[in-house]
Amino acid sequence: MEKPPVGRSAPLITDIMWRNLLPQAFYQISVLLIFQFRGKSIFGVDDKEKDTLIFNTFVLCQVFNEFNARKLEKRNVFKGIHRNKLFLGIIGITVVLQVLMVEFLKKFADTERLNLVQWGVCIGIAAISWPIGWVVKCIPVPEKPIFSYMKDMRRKLI
Repeated sequence: MEKPPVGRSAPLITDIMWRNLLPQAFYQISVLLIFQFRGKSIFGVDDKEKDTLIFNTFVLCQVFNEFNARKLEKRNVFKGIHRNKLFLGIIGITVVLQVLMVEFLKKFADTERLNLVQWGVCIGIAAISWPIGWVVKCIPVPEKPIFSYMKDMRRKLI
């Protein structure tokens, strides 16, 4: 709301969004694939517990990354958070629903209960989203959109 409106031809996902989105996606996909293919041996669990670990880690990664998404260009994503009651409410409801689904709604959510160590691993892996977000925001974004270079190259080739 602090910036003027953009035109209809402006991209929906800006270069700043891409800069923040791609590293998080790469990190989360990497972790979830490792859990998928090596989770049973890493944690010594059966398939259902492994699937619950994947589900729980995925949701918690989204929750932690919501903080990074609050401020796309600012490194301190916690500044002013206490004034944003709606955001805190959404985070709180998401976490409560996740705990309920994993711990108490086994049949409904097709999950297995996790022990404290497993919860700690899920939370720890998800929390890595914060330092990744901080480091990524140190990368400068060029004024000219990256995709415009591709259009320029295509015009030169044609």
